[in-house]
Amino acid sequence: MTRNVRPNSGCVGSHTVTSMAGDSSDSPEGIFRCALARRAGVDACLTQACEAAGRCRLRGEDFAGACDARIYRSIMAIRPEALPTDAAALTEMVLALDAENEKLRVAMQTLKEMIFGKRSERLVAIVAEQLALELDDLATGVTPPASANDDLPATKPAGKPRKKARRNIGALPKHLPRCEQVLEPDTTACPCCQGALHRIGEDVSEVLDVIPAILRVLRTVRPKYACRGCTDGVVQAKVLPRLVEGGMASTALVAHVVVSKFAWYLPLYRQVQILAGQGIHLDRATLAGWVKRAAWWLKSLYELQLRTIQASPRLFCDETPMPVLDPGRHRTRICQFWAHAMDDRPWGGPSPPAVAYVFADGRGTEEIAGQLTGFSGILQVDGYAAYKALARGHGGAIQLAFCLAHARRKFVEVYKTMQSPFAHEVIERLQAVYAIEAEIRGSSAEQRLAARRTRAAPLMEVLKARLSSMLDQLFSQSKLAEAINYTLNHWDGLTLFLRDGRVEVDSNTVERSMRPIAMGRRNSLFSGSESGAESWAILASLVNTAKLHELDPQVYLADVLERIISGQTKSHQLRELLAWNWKARELSAREAA
Repeated sequence: MTRNVRPNSGCVGSHTVTSMAGDSSDSPEGIFRCALARRAGVDACLTQACEAAGRCRLRGEDFAGACDARIYRSIMAIRPEALPTDAAALTEMVLALDAENEKLRVAMQTLKEMIFGKRSERLVAIVAEQLALELDDLATGVTPPASANDDLPATKPAGKPRKKARRNIGALPKHLPRCEQVLEPDTTACPCCQGALHRIGEDVSEVLDVIPAILRVLRTVRPKYACRGCTDGVVQAKVLPRLVEGGMASTALVAHVVVSKFAWYLPLYRQVQILAGQGIHLDRATLAGWVKRAAWWLKSLYELQLRTIQASPRLFCDETPMPVLDPGRHRTRICQFWAHAMDDRPWGGPSPPAVAYVFADGRGTEEIAGQLTGFSGILQVDGYAAYKALARGHGGAIQLAFCLAHARRKFVEVYKTMQSPFAHEVIERLQAVYAIEAEIRGSSAEQRLAARRTRAAPLMEVLKARLSSMLDQLFSQSKLAEAINYTLNHWDGLTLFLRDGRVEVDSNTVERSMRPIAMGRRNSLFSGSESGAESWAILASLVNTAKLHELDPQVYLADVLERIISGQTKSHQLRELLAWNWKARELSAREAA
C-alpha cells in the first residue's frame, strides 16, 4: 500500500512511503515510516526557510534531525504501551529525547534570529538586546560592556591626549572649486537722503553643490594639410585608438559604466534606465559589450596585480558563491569567487593593501591549489577544509593562520540563541584580546610580538583551559560543545599570531574585501556567463584596490585605460599602473606642480 504525506503546503511536494505487503497504516512500523517522511518534509521546509532568509550563514543540513523530538513524541503519544519497562532503557530514552528537544529549540531560535534578529556580533549590541528584555537588570543600572571586536577603537591610556573626532561641522573641503554668486540688494540708495551707499562688509556662506553628469558628443576633427606647390605630401594626424574600435563610447564613458557597476553596485539595466532618462536609449547588451572590452584591455594589469599579491609571504584568502546563468538548464549554477588579499599596514610592512578575485567553477581543494601554485608562506583563512588539505599537500610550505573572529562568531550564535553564561564569558575574554590588538595596531612586528607574548598569551592560555574543562561537562552534540570543539581543533592556527608579529588575529582583511562582491551579487543576482564572471573578477579587483587606496575609481580607471589603449604605457611598464604606484606618481606630480 502507499501513503502520501504532505508535511506543509508550499514547502515540498508529497513524500511517498511504500509499506511492505501486509503492513497496516496503524502499525508501529507504518507509523514510523510516515514519521520519517514527515521529518524529511520538515527538514526541507527548514532548508527553504534558510534560503529565503538571505542573511543566513547556516546550511540546510545544520537543521537535519531537528524535528526528531517531535516525531518521537508523536509516536510515543500514539503508542504509550510501547514504552519499555526497564528503568535503564527509560533513562536512555529520556536523555535522548531531551537532547533532541534541545537541538530543536536551538534550531527554531536560530531561524528566528536569522529572520528577525540583529546581525551585529559586537558584544555591546548583543548584551544591549538582552538587557532590553530583562527589566530587573535595567533596574539595577547594568550597563553594556565595551565592544569585543575590532570594529570600535580601543580605549586610549589616560596619559595620551584624546584624538579629535572627525566630524564635519560646516567646513567644506578646500580642494573643491568655488563658484561664487553675489546677491546685491534691490537698491543701493540711502532710504533717508537718497545718497549712494558704500560697501562696509559682507556675509559669506557655503553649501555643497552638485552638477549632474552631463552627456556630450566628443567630436574628433583631423584637419588635412597639403602644399599648394606640390602634388603630394598630405599631412594628417593619426587616428587615436579607441577602447571599442568603431564604437560610439569614449574611454571615459566606458570607465563610468564599469565604476558604476563594480564600485557603486549599479546593475547595467539600471544604468540603461538612467541613460534613457537623459534621452540616450541603449540596449543592455551594448553596455555589457563595453564592460567585456574594458576587461580585455585590463587583463594584463589584473594578472600582474594577482601575481604581486601571491608573491607576498603572507596572504589572506576567502571564497564566496557566485551564481552563473546556465542557459541549457534554464537556471543558474553556483560557481565561486576566490579572493586573494594582502595588507601590511597594521604593522608597517612593505605590502600595500590590494585584493584580486579569481573566478572558479567550484570551491574544492583543486581550485585553490591551482591558484596558489608555487606559494609558500602564511595563509590567513577560515576553517574551511580545502585550505587544510592544501597545507597538507605542500608538506609544511604553507602555514595556516585561522580566524579568531570565526571562532568567536560561533559563541556569539550560541549566546544569541541560548543566553549561555559560558559563551558570554568566552566573548568577554576574546574582547580583552581584541583590545590589546587595537592598542598595538600600527606598531612594528617586533613590538606587536612582544606585547602579545606578555599580555595576550596568558589570556589565551586561560581561555584554552576553560574551554577544555567545560567540554567534559557538555553533551557532545550541543551547539556550545560544537563551538568549543571548533576552537580547540583549530587552536594552533588561531594562536599563530602569538608566535609571529606579522600575523593578524583574524581574516577580516579579506572578509571586508568580499563585501563589494556580495553587494554586487545582491543587486545583479547572477552573472550572465562564465566570461562575464571573469570580467567581473578582473574589473572588481582593480576598482576595489583603488578604493582601498582612497582613490577616485573613475579617475584612476579612465587614466589607466587611456594609457594602455594609447600605448603610452608599454606592457613592461604596467607596474606603474598598479593602484599604489599610480597614487604615488600622482602625489609626486601634484607636489611638483
